[in-house]
Amino acid sequence: MRTGLSCLVAAMAAAAPAAAQDRPYLDDRSDAAALIASYYNAVNRKEYARAWSYFGDDKPAATLDDFAAGYAATESVALVVGAAAAEGAAGSVFYRVPVAIRATEDGGTPKLFAGCYTARLIDPQIQDEPFRPLFIVAASLEPASEPLEDALPAQCGDAPAGPAGDAGLERAKALFQASYAQSCGGAPPGSDGPRAPDVHTIGFRYSTDDADAPERQMRLFRFYCRAGAYNEMHVYYREDEIDGVRELHFAMPELDIRYRDDDSEGPVDSMRIVGFTAENQLVNSDYDPENFVVTAYAKWRGLGDAAASGTWLFRQGQFSLVKYEVDATYDGAVNPELLLDYYSAP
Repeated sequence: MRTGLSCLVAAMAAAAPAAAQDRPYLDDRSDAAALIASYYNAVNRKEYARAWSYFGDDKPAATLDDFAAGYAATESVALVVGAAAAEGAAGSVFYRVPVAIRATEDGGTPKLFAGCYTARLIDPQIQDEPFRPLFIVAASLEPASEPLEDALPAQCGDAPAGPAGDAGLERAKALFQASYAQSCGGAPPGSDGPRAPDVHTIGFRYSTDDADAPERQMRLFRFYCRAGAYNEMHVYYREDEIDGVRELHFAMPELDIRYRDDDSEGPVDSMRIVGFTAENQLVNSDYDPENFVVTAYAKWRGLGDAAASGTWLFRQGQFSLVKYEVDATYDGAVNPELLLDYYSAP
């Protein structure tokens, strides 16, 4: 087992991106899947001492320096984790966790591996100090083929398959947790607990599909991120048969707003779109399944007299920005100006 992991580390050697530390920090040993996600979070953030700490006495390399050298050029590692199977044995519980990873090297072709991690939890009630939390015992991964989600083993060896569930939703949850554990989370104001993601299934055909071809399906997941005094943020993921689960980004106009006499709360002298960006979070957003649109309404202050709203229409398998309005006046009245409209009838 150890030898297989050592070979994997050597095979995935590549250079760290400058923005490695910008990745949200994830350190969660509450279950075996979270442990593996935390391990690769440490690898992606180039925190090799932390990654090393997730292993027990049987380390994947002779020294920490050797371990870090194995990842010296790794740009990033994408991870998909399956349901863990648990087996009890003499004061411990062992978990077998199916995984698939895509290791991307700087300037190189991504490499896929799939297999199983084994984790162990020594019964916390019989431990003395120093306490040992859940840790990785071994890993056995082999080269695999795209797509990443299909490379995930259904189960590990003779261990019973983990509990059945919504694999797409679980992957979306894992991606959300890995990316937004620090910046998002918690319960919406006034609620009793965390909000479950909204899930929608969208049937469609590409224009190149035959009229009698089976309808394609895309699933849309909306996650609550955080809320302020008058705005709520959401993150979206999509799942389809080609790309699996991936995060959605939405086209957003970049505005040049000029106020009369340079007074940011005075009359607007001019307002125009000067470019477009891509946003990974939408404000006060929702999906309308009747019209196949995602809408967002961002208040610039609590009165709502200054705000921006957008409409993204699902067509040809993608969400396209088709309408954008802005009220930049701060005058106590709601009077938005239409800046972009590919949605309304002429």
